[in-house]
This record gives sequence, C-alpha cells and structure tokens, in this order.
Amino acid sequence: MDKLKKPILTEKSISLLEKRQYTFELDKNITKSEAKKMIETHFQVKVIHMNSYYLPINKKIRKNIGKLKRKKRMIFTLKVGDSIPFSSINMN
Repeated sequence: MDKLKKPILTEKSISLLEKRQYTFELDKNITKSEAKKMIETHFQVKVIHMNSYYLPINKKIRKNIGKLKRKKRMIFTLKVGDSIPFSSINMN
C-alpha cells in the first residue's frame, strides 16, 4: 500500500462516486496492472476500468521554484454492486 498514497476527495471525484468511480493519488512509477491488483486485493472489489493521468504543472511556478514533483492519479471504475467504504481507507 506504499504506492497507493491517498484518496482524492474533490468536487469532481465526489460526483464520480455515483458512477462507482474512485480516484486515488498513486506513486508515479506504478503501472496500471499493479494498481488494479493492489485495489482488488486490498478492498476486495472488482475493477473493470481504469484511467490514469498526471496533474499539470504550472510553468510560472516551475520557473521560480525549480523542478516540481508530478502527481499521478488514477480513476478506478468498479463492478456493479462493489464499493469502497471510506472508513476502510487508511493511508497513514
């Protein structure tokens, strides 16, 4: 679970929960197959689809501060009837 950093709870990600889509921030080196296996084994759910993306880096900030870490997020779509209760998500 070291590569699975935290769940993302933004307005958009909360609206995706109605479609059984959960958003997590992940380690940037994790692959889709590793992430799928990790979610399925840890939460005992079936993942049917995944989308991954990197958050954009603001060039103005990058120029002043230097190189920033890119953050990788994945959206997992679960099988009908499956859900991840937020009480079981412990990212400490």
